[in-house]
Amino acid sequence: MNKDLTQGAPQKVLWAFCLPMFGSIIFQQLYNIADSLVAGRFIGENALAAVGNSYNITLIFIAFAFGCNIGCSVIVSQLFGAKDYRTMKTAVYTTLLASGVLCAALMLIGLLSCRGLLALMKTQPEIMEDSALYLVIYLWGLPFLFFYNIATGIFSALGDSKTPFIFLAISSTANILVDILFVKSFSMGISGVAWATFLCQGVSCICSLFLVLKRLIKIETAGRVRIFSWELLGKIAIVAVPSILQQSFISVGNMMIQGCINSFGVSVAAGYSAAVKLNNLVITSFTTIGNGISNFSAQNLGARQYGRIREGFRAGLKLVWCLCVPFCFVYVVFGKYLLLLFMDESSSAALLTGQQFLWILSPFYFVISVKLVADGILRGVSAMRQFVIATFTDLILRVVLAFVLSGWMGSSIGIWCAWPVGWTIAMGLSVFFYRRQSMLTARK
Repeated sequence: MNKDLTQGAPQKVLWAFCLPMFGSIIFQQLYNIADSLVAGRFIGENALAAVGNSYNITLIFIAFAFGCNIGCSVIVSQLFGAKDYRTMKTAVYTTLLASGVLCAALMLIGLLSCRGLLALMKTQPEIMEDSALYLVIYLWGLPFLFFYNIATGIFSALGDSKTPFIFLAISSTANILVDILFVKSFSMGISGVAWATFLCQGVSCICSLFLVLKRLIKIETAGRVRIFSWELLGKIAIVAVPSILQQSFISVGNMMIQGCINSFGVSVAAGYSAAVKLNNLVITSFTTIGNGISNFSAQNLGARQYGRIREGFRAGLKLVWCLCVPFCFVYVVFGKYLLLLFMDESSSAALLTGQQFLWILSPFYFVISVKLVADGILRGVSAMRQFVIATFTDLILRVVLAFVLSGWMGSSIGIWCAWPVGWTIAMGLSVFFYRRQSMLTARK
């Protein structure tokens, strides 16, 4: 059901809208967590390291899909808030066509360069073949990733966060079962992990795309709806390209950091692979709530209700901090037992690496969550230059400090310490830019 986010108490509306999005991302992360869990428990430590190694490259492609999602979502939200339904439909069709072309190009580039990218990350010889195999199968499923992300972006723009949640709950649960079936029963190894994700995400994509197009058809519009618009593509790109660059550079930075991690051996790489999945569950949850705040801000910007945007920021902070408390507590106190889902007690070096990572990062979730809420507002009001500056500052600091501190300390702990520094400084920038943007909109 479509929902107008410009009506009702902002905190109540935002929480009702964002909580299903949080549930959706929990299930979305189960895709990646399931791959690592099954690889680590049923295949071995090398397979766990291979999945984690490949994951850093897949994040580049996810960045493009995410950019298309947020670009379409923000513009469609603004048009939906302004009740310009005919232009809104054109924006959707334009995104689908342009994303199809972009996806085909990325598939070709990825298939031709995947081994070269793995070599750049100093992938160990013992996990190179498994890493490459996982990555190639993943790339063949790239269209499913792209169009599913666009469909969920459209649902969110229309104020519907529950439908994507239902799709993800079903498909991610199925993915876990199919993972185990392919690996344990059919003995397919690392390829079984990849094919399970391919099949489950494919079904989810087709169903969600069919439903979102059906819903758009039901929205009545006067006059002929154009299938493509260069003008709208430009507006979408203004939001999408910075988001793509942000996520892509973060992925490239992660690849550089992965290279540094790989220099400490397979056990450290395996421990990081498990721990970073738990960390990404939190960060992606905050990012998704930030996306919901973007939709809320965009609809209210289109309706010229600027005061509601500021109220949305305060409500968003309360929401993410409510999530920070249990995540931080569980990771600090029970992190070891969560890591044991991916490995056994015999992988003692990997287990210690994962614990150190979680102990250092999790207390700073309160910091990064503030940044991601402020970023959500900046994206929603199309203040992309400020958004990119804050994000790139975080990335550059984390990459540089990872190499400097790990070399100085002679340990992978130096890499983990780079995260809190980057998060803290970038948070300060994002909040500064949000406050300045808020003052500008207040004068309108």
